[in-house]
Amino acid sequence: MRLRPLGRTSMQISAVALGCWPISGITSPDVNRTDSLRTLAAAADAGITFLDTACAYGISEELLGEFLAGNTAADSFVVASKGGLERDAAGQYHRARPEDLRRQCEQSLGRLRRDRIELYYLHAADPEVPVEDSAGAIAELIAEGKVLAAGASNLTQEQLQRFHDVCPLQAVQPAYNMLQREIEEQLVPWCTDQQISLCVYWPLLKGLLAGHLGREHVFAANDGRPKYPMFQGQEWQRNHDLLDQLRPIAEELSVSLATLVIAWTIAQSGITSALCGAKRAWQIEESAAAGDLLLSDEVHAKIDEALRQRGTAVTRSAV
Repeated sequence: MRLRPLGRTSMQISAVALGCWPISGITSPDVNRTDSLRTLAAAADAGITFLDTACAYGISEELLGEFLAGNTAADSFVVASKGGLERDAAGQYHRARPEDLRRQCEQSLGRLRRDRIELYYLHAADPEVPVEDSAGAIAELIAEGKVLAAGASNLTQEQLQRFHDVCPLQAVQPAYNMLQREIEEQLVPWCTDQQISLCVYWPLLKGLLAGHLGREHVFAANDGRPKYPMFQGQEWQRNHDLLDQLRPIAEELSVSLATLVIAWTIAQSGITSALCGAKRAWQIEESAAAGDLLLSDEVHAKIDEALRQRGTAVTRSAV
């Protein structure tokens, strides 16, 4: 597994990371503790050293803490968590005042069974709290040694700059994949110029680009994906046309479609690491294989042509 610098720090992170959202079971069906712990172990066995969770990710921090407590190489992992969003039975809500972030961080430390969090993100800007106040709180946590580096997710570029002016960012976490490439225009150049890592989520677009969902797939009632346009109607069919073009490329390389897609993602300019969600061991093993796969110029050209034929994708609802 390739390792890459985390921002301007001395820490190194794996090019493929494990995103722990699926093992929370909040929106992913058929999740259980045994498979979740096996998934964490499989990620480590595959060379993944970068583990991403959040205080809003339900039980995932506790599972991660249990896994790390039983791992003799626990100090070799870079753990990222997030504050600023909380979740209860009624749903998710913003809470990013300085006192909220301090409380959330300390609760996360307890669940993770660690004395520091290597990378701590502001999960999202709180509309009731100036982003500078949230940044200042994370800067204080860094000064106290409870956090080693600051990150931000789901912020506008203007908000990122305001955060960075108060608390230097080492990582930014946006959505990015073959069909969602908006960050290439402004965010990637800004992060590159500032030496800020881009640790992207949704590299497989919530499983769509993994190729395991057939054209006639019927989603479970508690599966949240059908609400997104890319899983509906013409967009769904056009996405499958793209997958049909990518499969022969993956077959020529003797890798899975998911491995090919993630390898493409981490090869893009400015991308440091791809956060790959998984709730089964085989899923993260498939993703982790991309960490050692280098694509030739010829393969990149074939993928670029397939994406050109796919055209601009509709990935967000109009409302």
